Amino acid sequence: MVFAKKAFNCVMNLLIVAATEAEIAPFLAYIDNSSSPLERPGEALITGIGILATAYSLTKHLQSNKYDLVVQAGVGGTFDHSIPLGEVVFITCDQYGDLGAEDHDDYLDIFEMGLIHRNTDPHRDGKLPVPLLPLHEKIRLPRVNGLTVNTVSGNERSIKLRSEKYGCQVESMEGAAFHYVCLRENVPFAQIRSISNYVTPRDKSQWKMKEAIINLNNWLIDFVETL
Repeated sequence: MVFAKKAFNCVMNLLIVAATEAEIAPFLAYIDNSSSPLERPGEALITGIGILATAYSLTKHLQSNKYDLVVQAGVGGTFDHSIPLGEVVFITCDQYGDLGAEDHDDYLDIFEMGLIHRNTDPHRDGKLPVPLLPLHEKIRLPRVNGLTVNTVSGNERSIKLRSEKYGCQVESMEGAAFHYVCLRENVPFAQIRSISNYVTPRDKSQWKMKEAIINLNNWLIDFVETL
C-alpha cells in the first residue's frame, strides 16, 4: 500500500509514517479499535519502501497537512552488537551510506566528490540531525545514529566499509529521506526504529523480525497514549 493514510484520535496533531503496513500493523489495529474521544486528529501514512517513495509520499502529504510531530516508525539492522535485537531506539542523526561513487577500491560520498558542501542546508557536517525540542523529551529511548542505503549491507566488504567510514549504529532504507524532507519542510520529527537483525553477511534465520515489530508497536501505542 503506497501513500495510504488512516486517521486516529490523539491529543497532539501527530503523523505516524511507515514504509510498509506490516511494520505498524498492530498499531493500525489498535487505532481501529480505539474508542477514545476525538480531540485533534492524528494520521498514519504508508509511504512505500526506500528513499524515493518516502521522499515523494511524505513531501506530497506535508504540502497540505501540518503536524506538531511526525514520527517515522520501522525496523532496521544494527552494526552495534551491544544493542539487543528487538531494542527500540531513537535515531537522532541520519546520513547517506551509498550516495556517491566507487573510485577503484575506494568509495567517495557526494561530499568527498565535491558535488555538495557538507554544510549545505539542511546538512550539518554531511549529516541530517534532528533539531531536538522539549517535545522530544517524551521519547525515552536510547539515542543512536542512522545510516541510509539503497542496498542493505549483506557482505563483509560493504559492512566493513560502511561501519568504519560512518560509525553509525543503525541501517535503514528510508531514514535519511525522512530527515531531509522534515528538515526542509520545517516540521518537528523523530525516527524510531526497532532492531530486527545485526548487520552481518545476510542470514535471515538469525533475524528477530517478529519481536522487533511487536516491540516497535508496543512503544508506538504507549507513546500515543501518553500524549
